[in-house]
Amino acid sequence: MNQVINKKVKFLDLGLKDYQETWDFQEELFAKTVALKIENRKSSPELQKPSENYLIFVEHPHVYTLGKSGELSHLLLDEDGLKEKNATFYKINRGGDITYHGPGQLVGYPIIDLDNFFTDIHKYLRFLEEAIILTLAEYGIEAGRIEGLTGVWLDHETQKNPRKICALGVKSSRWVTMHGFAFNVNSDITYFNNIVPCGIPDKAVTSLHLELGRPIEISEVKEKVKRHIIELFEMELV
Repeated sequence: MNQVINKKVKFLDLGLKDYQETWDFQEELFAKTVALKIENRKSSPELQKPSENYLIFVEHPHVYTLGKSGELSHLLLDEDGLKEKNATFYKINRGGDITYHGPGQLVGYPIIDLDNFFTDIHKYLRFLEEAIILTLAEYGIEAGRIEGLTGVWLDHETQKNPRKICALGVKSSRWVTMHGFAFNVNSDITYFNNIVPCGIPDKAVTSLHLELGRPIEISEVKEKVKRHIIELFEMELV
């Protein structure tokens, strides 16, 4: 089937929003896009409709999420501990292990149809990482990847003190994506002490404000990350 290609992307900034509400919103957009692709397969070419692409930015109240391949033991808090930290916990349908979201962290959820761009989930992950790497470079911070691990790291080459600054975890079906990345900008990284981050016990976590020694205006970071994603994927912002 020859799909009608749509490289336009709708950008939505949800501000600070509850994790469950945002997850439900993602699922709604994701299901709508998948359903359209299924319907298109049944339709003649002239009746097919282009699938839509979305880029959602959000911050969440304190929450821990566990991916399909994760282990519950990597959450080091019981129910009382979660209440004490004013945090919630969810098992979710993305790949990856456990991670933390909270205020000061830029979370990005691209809900895009990769048939509009390229059908390669590894390239998709690398492009998301690259957008963060390019953003960090604008702040004079050299970042990169560690072989065999997803996400963006500092001291990735020497590995004397490797520190993760951005985590990734995605789901895809029929080449439609959901979930995404979590970029620590002004994050309170003490919350990472309550988990084994991404199931990796021997590597630290950091944030942009800690590396620079000053708070960062998150709206400024959002603009940079958005620009790099749009340029890398050759999207058209609408």
